[in-house]
Amino acid sequence: MCVTKTDATSFYILGLFFVGLLVSSTDTRLLNAENPYADGTSPFVLAVKDAGLKGYDSFMNVVILVSVISIGVSCIYGGSRTLTALSQQGYAPKCFSYIDRSGRPLFSVILCLAFGGLAYITLASSGGLVFDWLLALSGLAALFTWGSICLAHIRFRAAWKYHGHTLDELPFQAIFGVTGSWIGLVLVVVCMVAQLVTAILPPGKSGYATADYFFKQYLALPVVLFFWAIGYLWKRKGPIKISEMDVDSGRREHDWEAINAYRAKYNAMPAWKKALSKIF
Repeated sequence: MCVTKTDATSFYILGLFFVGLLVSSTDTRLLNAENPYADGTSPFVLAVKDAGLKGYDSFMNVVILVSVISIGVSCIYGGSRTLTALSQQGYAPKCFSYIDRSGRPLFSVILCLAFGGLAYITLASSGGLVFDWLLALSGLAALFTWGSICLAHIRFRAAWKYHGHTLDELPFQAIFGVTGSWIGLVLVVVCMVAQLVTAILPPGKSGYATADYFFKQYLALPVVLFFWAIGYLWKRKGPIKISEMDVDSGRREHDWEAINAYRAKYNAMPAWKKALSKIF
């Protein structure tokens, strides 16, 4: 399922904005309103149901189901490729580097699919507790992911400049350049610090948090540091210096005539059209 920038902007920003105006955050019918493991309803479904659109609430449930499946597929795709890359670099068992004739990392895909069975833990009597700890492991994953992406972009651009390359040689560039990556990295650090503070001093409660509460809020950090330490001890290899980065090997060949033609067309656009093209 392909989602364009326009689709993402319309659904995630405008859609959530209007649904927030239509459905109260204190509505007891909402999913996760009080008990996160009780039956509940999505605010998108409640909005159309309260509007009296018969049958449309069921249609929204189908849309949400398709969206969830799409997210699951994208996670399997990203997780399996990440595991294969780790295997190829020697950080995971060699069997996960196997790729079949169709170009699929078969064993990596199978392992990622197998973890989908963890969803049935919620059916057990202690499923809520297990789910809490699984959520603690993955809760900060997005911050670590985007923080590492921003840091990798910053270091790549530094290495690109160090080796005498110019930005004109890059067919694809981040909209806000290195500045945007620095802003993103700083925001990630701020969020991590804020999460650490709330994990130690729970909002609305006096005194310090219990160890159980702290690790449920901040377990991802020690786990990430643990695996980083294991990787370092296994390979005895720290971060690569800017001067040691190879930015030329494996570079793809591009149709520079088409790229330069597009750049000329873009430069000829009025300012308002350039601004819109960055969004849509």
